[in-house]
Amino acid sequence: MDSGRAELNVRVRERRQALGLTQQQLAERAGVSRQTLVAIEAGRLTPSVTVALRLSRVLGCSVEDLFALPEPQVVDAQLAEVAEPLPPLPFRVHLVRIGREFVAWPLAGEANEAEGIARERRGERLQVEPLVDPVSLERGLVLAGCDPALGLLASLLGRWHRELRVVWIPVGSLGALRALARGQVHIAGTHLWDPESGEYNLPVIRRELAGRAVVVVTLSRWVEGLAVAPGNPRGIRELVDLARPELTLVNREPGSGSRLVLETLLQRAGVPIEAIRGYERAVRSHRAVADAVRSGLADAGPLVSPVARSHGLDFLPLLEERYDLVIPVEFLDEPAVRDLLELVASGAFLRQLEAAGYDVRESGRLVMQSVE
Repeated sequence: MDSGRAELNVRVRERRQALGLTQQQLAERAGVSRQTLVAIEAGRLTPSVTVALRLSRVLGCSVEDLFALPEPQVVDAQLAEVAEPLPPLPFRVHLVRIGREFVAWPLAGEANEAEGIARERRGERLQVEPLVDPVSLERGLVLAGCDPALGLLASLLGRWHRELRVVWIPVGSLGALRALARGQVHIAGTHLWDPESGEYNLPVIRRELAGRAVVVVTLSRWVEGLAVAPGNPRGIRELVDLARPELTLVNREPGSGSRLVLETLLQRAGVPIEAIRGYERAVRSHRAVADAVRSGLADAGPLVSPVARSHGLDFLPLLEERYDLVIPVEFLDEPAVRDLLELVASGAFLRQLEAAGYDVRESGRLVMQSVE
């Protein structure tokens, strides 16, 4: 028998009383001590299979009538807007409270730990069975953006706050900002260049988050460019080479900073996107671009220098960019957010970024504080 506390709904007492049996009578007929039966009825002891079968036989019912797993708790959550088709129910989700709402982000095949399982969908709402203590769902921080450094930031912050659930949602820059506008993340990362003004991030932040009070803090700078196979066997030297009929491109999704840079510079170079084979074949992360080029599925793809470096790819630089974090003012007093900003400027974090190929000279700098 298991002397640990059982997570069972126990109905032995109700069935025994309905049949007019005392505890002593039932214990004797089932071949257990009265003390054992008292513990079973109180839920302090989980019976062995043999004892459960004896009790069900004496009481004239099934084991399931006497012992049942409790109905799983269900949380009503807002379904985060994702570009990919949803997997069939049930599916795993990141589950965290943001403001007054629970938000569920589907995990489409990722190996990351989930906080819940979506059991039912009702329009844009999900009924989610939590996989963790529901109280811990109140202590979460969700970062969205494409920079792999956000994963490192989440990991380090999680070490500082053992009780805090820090989740990184790897989405493109525009998707991250729109998720922030919908109240589905706490912090958005973005690297969106505005070709007309030459500014980074601020024009699109003002447009997408109009009327929202936010602060913008630089995480790092990096170089945007084209990744090609080691040794550049295809001899790709400039953007016009992408129009060669024997070459294949892998692209990022619309709304991503990498695609915006590539598209703008192709137009300036007079290269029609229709002439580039694979231009519309889009993947949703820097890593997916690197994997496609590294494996030979594509000859080139828009990528940032740290990711190209980490995958051993050759790199053709195109444009230096600034990657910023966008944080709503109402979250600034959260201890986890304050610690995240402290971490962004810490020597330990910056040394890791610098070793990975990032430019950290402006890391932690306040770029904008809106008061709308």
